Amino acid sequence: MTSVPLSARVSAPSTVKLPTSVPGVTWRAATVGDAPAIHACERAIGVADHPRYTTPLEEIEEDFAHSYIDASADSLIAVDDDGEVLAWGMVALLPGQDTLVRSVLYGGVRPDQRGRGLGRQLLEWQRGRGLQQLASSEKTLPGWLVLSTDDTVEATKKLYHRFGFTPARYFLELQRDLTVPVDSIPLPEGIRVEVLTAERSDEARLARNDAFRDHWGSQPSTDEQWKSLVDSSIFRADLSHLAIDTTVEGGAVAGFVLSTVNQEDWPGQGFTSAYIELVGVARNWRGRGIAPALLAHTLGAIAAEGLDVAALDVDSDSPTGALGLYERQGFAQTNRTVNYTSVH
Repeated sequence: MTSVPLSARVSAPSTVKLPTSVPGVTWRAATVGDAPAIHACERAIGVADHPRYTTPLEEIEEDFAHSYIDASADSLIAVDDDGEVLAWGMVALLPGQDTLVRSVLYGGVRPDQRGRGLGRQLLEWQRGRGLQQLASSEKTLPGWLVLSTDDTVEATKKLYHRFGFTPARYFLELQRDLTVPVDSIPLPEGIRVEVLTAERSDEARLARNDAFRDHWGSQPSTDEQWKSLVDSSIFRADLSHLAIDTTVEGGAVAGFVLSTVNQEDWPGQGFTSAYIELVGVARNWRGRGIAPALLAHTLGAIAAEGLDVAALDVDSDSPTGALGLYERQGFAQTNRTVNYTSVH
C-alpha cells in the first residue's frame, strides 16, 4: 500500500491520438448507433477465438448506457468505406473501488482484417486511454490495466506481451454434462432454497460482495452493475437460487447461484446450455455445506429444463477451493482464459 495517489504515480499521455488510418480504414469514437455493426464484428471474432460463447447485442448496447463509460472518450472503432466495423475497443474504469482501481480493456479485430496492424493500433490507443483513466484517480490504491483472452489465441497473447502486459491469473471453463443424473445434496438445518426475486435482489448483491471480497481482482458490485446482470434478457431468475438462513428474523441470504441462458451460444457449442454466472457463500456461512447443496439444486433445475450442459468459469487458484467443489459435482475442464495485467 502506498500513500501516493494514482494521479501522481501514473504517467499518462495528455492526449491519446487516434491511430493513423490505412487506406480504406477510418478510426473514430463509437456511438450507440454503431452497436449492431460492433456486434457483427464481435460475432466474427467469436467464431474464430471463442466459438463456445457469444456476446449479446444487448450487452454491447449497455456499454453505451453505463454511467462509468463515456463512449466519446472510452471507445474506438475502425470502419471501412461501407461502414462495417473492422475493429473495436472499449476502455472502462470500473466502479466499486474498495481495494483496487481497474481499467478494463476489451474488443478486438475481425479475423479477415488481421495482419494489417489494426490490433496493434487499437491496443496502443486503449493502453493510453487506460493510463489516463488510472491517472484521473486520487485514490492511493493499486491501479491495474486488465485484459483477457482465450489461452489458445497465441497472436493475441503475443500482442499483449509486446505492450508490457503479463499473465496474472488463469480462469478455467468447466462444463457439467446434465445427461448424467445430478444427485441431490441435503441443505444444512435451518437453510431453505428460494428463487431470486426482486425483493431479495439487493440482499443477494451484498452477499455476493461479501463472498467475493477475498477473490483475485474482485471489487464490490454496484447497484448499476448488478442490475445489468439481473435485468438482462438472458438472465434466468427461475434458475437462480438463494440459500436463506431461516434462523435469522425475516431470513438472510447465506448463499447464491445465478444463471443465464443465451440461446445464441448453442449453435457454436453444438448443445443447449445454461451458464452459471455466480456461485458463492457469504463469509459467515462458509464451511456448512451450503455451496454444494445449493449448486446441486440449481443443476437439477437446469437439467429439468431439458438443457444438456451447465457451464461456468472458475479461478484456477480460488482461495475457497471452488475448483474441487465443481469437480466433485461432475464438472470437467474444457478451456482456459488468461487475464493479463499492467500494474501501477
